[in-house]
Order: sequence, then structure tokens, then C-alpha cells
Amino acid sequence: MKFDNPEDIVQLTPLWEGERFENGRPKVPEDILRRMRKITLEEAWGPLWNRGYKNQFEGDLRIVHPDKIMVGRAVTAVMVPLRPDLHETLLKYGHEREGRRGFFNQWVIDSLGEDDVVVVDMYDKIYQGTYVGGNLSTAIATRTKRGGAVIWGGIRDIQQIVHIDGINVYYRGSDPTAIGDCTMVGMNVPARIGRTVCLPGDVVLGTPSGVIFIPPHLAEPTVVQAEKSQVRDVFGFIRLKEGVYTTAQIDAAWNVPLWEDFLGWFGSAEEAAEYRHLEWDRELEEARNSAHDGPGGSVRL
Repeated sequence: MKFDNPEDIVQLTPLWEGERFENGRPKVPEDILRRMRKITLEEAWGPLWNRGYKNQFEGDLRIVHPDKIMVGRAVTAVMVPLRPDLHETLLKYGHEREGRRGFFNQWVIDSLGEDDVVVVDMYDKIYQGTYVGGNLSTAIATRTKRGGAVIWGGIRDIQQIVHIDGINVYYRGSDPTAIGDCTMVGMNVPARIGRTVCLPGDVVLGTPSGVIFIPPHLAEPTVVQAEKSQVRDVFGFIRLKEGVYTTAQIDAAWNVPLWEDFLGWFGSAEEAAEYRHLEWDRELEEARNSAHDGPGGSVRL
């Protein structure tokens, strides 16, 4: 076996058609990550759920900075309990064949780049399952700039980590012991985090509610749908305050006159300026088709 094997990573992510890192990991564009930081958990969850991705959210985690949003590309690791022969074989292989240094967790952190998030299946091990402490968290912050870690296991040195800028950490528990009695059996392979599955290159969105793993090929559609929901809500709040429409009109499928009112507002209102990269041809066409089909129409997106 090989750690961080490009052929395996490409095989695992065939639906991604964009740029990749040298190791084959999908490289979701920075602009998508920037826009992802502005959407809510529920706005990201909806498009995934509707496409059949129903095991992408995990909320049973503690958070170092619950008031901060974390977004980045997943770098995954899978750990298992210690079995001496397996442990020595894999540790020796990494050191001698792949030129890696230190313990397994250091291998992963040494591979990180800007906007990466470490996602570790530590099989819920907390005692001697502390994947990061103050030093490795500092290294994560330095390498990723805005990233962090999701660890289905433990961390240590929390009193140090809370003072490190540019990082957030989601974890199961804390313990003063160092990491031990465990072995890494996969790097940039599928990782189970509670009831979720994370693949290398997934966009990790960490919120006060928990984390959601967004497949790279769905990152842009998810952001676009979320942004459309946001700006429609802004318009709806304004028109409701003005008394132009009822809540029933705003919450139902929009008819053609309401869409035309929205698009006029969208093209000139200051509140809509940051959303003007969005296109609405499909929605307007659906409203027109619905008008031809009679009452009932389509459901609001």
C-alpha cells in the first residue's frame, strides 16, 4: 500500500472535472471557498440532501472557536488501534520508502497547504488519542492560513490552541496524554467522521452547529443555490416591510410579475451588489412555463 496515492485519489473522485493538486486531490477554486464562508449550514445542507447526499453532516463535536466559520479542502487520515506487526510495517514503510519523518499525524500535517483542513478518523479515541496539541496546531495554522482540523477523537493543549490565530478545531474530547497506541492505515482515503463520510478534496464547512462535508463536484452548485436563497430572502424582507407582498406570496412559487420585480431590484439595489454574478434565466423561464400550465406551478427553490 501507499500513503497519499494519486491513483487512488483520482479513482475515488471521478466526478470532479476541475484542477487537481499534484497528489490528485480535487482543488476547488479559492473563489468558491471564499463564497462558501458566507453561507449557512442549512443553506449548504439542502442542496446535498436533495441530491441524495444524506450522510454529510456531523454535529456531535466540540469546537475550539464556536463563533468562527471554518472552510477548506479536506486532507483525510484514518487511524486504527495498535497492532504491533501492522504498526511497525507501516511506520517503517513511510520512513524508508516514502521519506516521511516523525509519527503518523506529523506526516499528514507536513503535507498541508493553504486552505486545507485535516479530517481524521481517530475512531473516537481520546485517551492517548490526542491528534494535535499546541505545536501541531501552530503548524496547521501556519500552513493552512485559514484552515483547521476535524478530529473524531481527542486533542490536548486546549489552553494553547485557543490563542492560535487562523485555525479552528472540531474534536470529540480532550486529554493531557500524547498520541499513542494507534496506527494510520490510510492518508487521503475515505474517512468516517461520526455518521458522515469525507473524501479527500471535499469542502469542509465548519459552523457553530457542526461540520458538513461537500463533495467537490457539488461545491459550486451548492454555493450558487445558497446565494440565490440568500438574495431572494433579502428582497423578500424588504418587500414585506414595504407591505408590497404578503408572506404567502413571498414563500410560494413566484409568478412572472414578482420575478420581474425582483430582477429589476436585483439589477440596481445596493443590497444585491455582491450577488450580481448570479444568473436567473432558468427561474424566470420556469415561472413563465408555470403561468402557461395554469395554477399550481413549481415549488420555490
